[in-house]
Amino acid sequence: MANPVISLIVFLLIIAILVVLFYPKTGFYWRLHRSFKRDSKVLIEDILKKIYHAEDNGNTLNSNDIISALEANPKKVLDIISEMEDKELISFENGDIKLSELGMDYALRIIRVHRLWEKYLSEKTGFAKKDWHSIAEKMEHKLDSVQTKELAIDLGNPRFDPHGDPIPTESGEIEPINGQPLPNFSEGTIGRIIHIEDEPEIIYKQILAEDLHIGSHVLIIEKNEKRIVFHSEGEEFILAPIVANNITIFELEKEEISEENTSRLSSLKENEKAKIIGISHECRGEIRRRLLDLGFVINTKIEVDLTSPMRNPRAYLIRDTSIAIRNEQAKFILIEKIKEHAKSNK
Repeated sequence: MANPVISLIVFLLIIAILVVLFYPKTGFYWRLHRSFKRDSKVLIEDILKKIYHAEDNGNTLNSNDIISALEANPKKVLDIISEMEDKELISFENGDIKLSELGMDYALRIIRVHRLWEKYLSEKTGFAKKDWHSIAEKMEHKLDSVQTKELAIDLGNPRFDPHGDPIPTESGEIEPINGQPLPNFSEGTIGRIIHIEDEPEIIYKQILAEDLHIGSHVLIIEKNEKRIVFHSEGEEFILAPIVANNITIFELEKEEISEENTSRLSSLKENEKAKIIGISHECRGEIRRRLLDLGFVINTKIEVDLTSPMRNPRAYLIRDTSIAIRNEQAKFILIEKIKEHAKSNK
């Protein structure tokens, strides 16, 4: 005859295992189920974005293109694509995948969250620019419509993200980018950078390394098949056309700007004098407020006061006060150098 104590212990142990596995909401089974649903949701949204960006660029994608673009099990991707077709998010046309009206609306909602998050990261946090995209890629799947609306209101309902991409409105409207890639313009063109594409990452990192910013003016000096040379904020830049193609500019009339008179404070030499004409749009949030609080405001005269042995940081004389900042911050401050007129001999 079985020992009743042992039977009771076995029974309680079985109950405990069942509770751990199937307890509502927190049980292992339900957590696994939610994880599967969440992974499927993320995959659907990633596929919708891939198709949207392809269509926006005038291209098409088929199932193999999507499998190649995603780090996921090919069979699972095909199953998700089939599910998306059943939900009427996509349709097939000669093997190419097309967004339906429902799929387009869904894709724009995800893109709206992504670009709002990039705007939030640029304005409200200290995360580096190179990290904005990857963080937003994760967060875009986590916000519902109410949270997205609250985020947009908190940011002042911005029209563009920090890369210059238009942010879709709540109703799905999206503004066009009124410009063309830098290589499309001829020598002598003066323009303003209005968009910097952040994909592919390898090209975006090259642009970041050059310290090129949204809102900066450019003057194209040389253009050929191997390189494009242009001036911006008092510095010369040389880019391969494939890299320059990720920079969109809006052409300006020559009388709208005198590019040769604008430079960065970091380029100011000892014994030179200048006046501040602005702070780059790239400088945001706490850094911008700090520079303004320190006195780096428009029409203020400035000159180099002291230079450290490594030339970074440097101290600048502003209103009889010496203020030290690093070159990384000085690049944000735009100046117009004051030409000293030689005194005439009597």
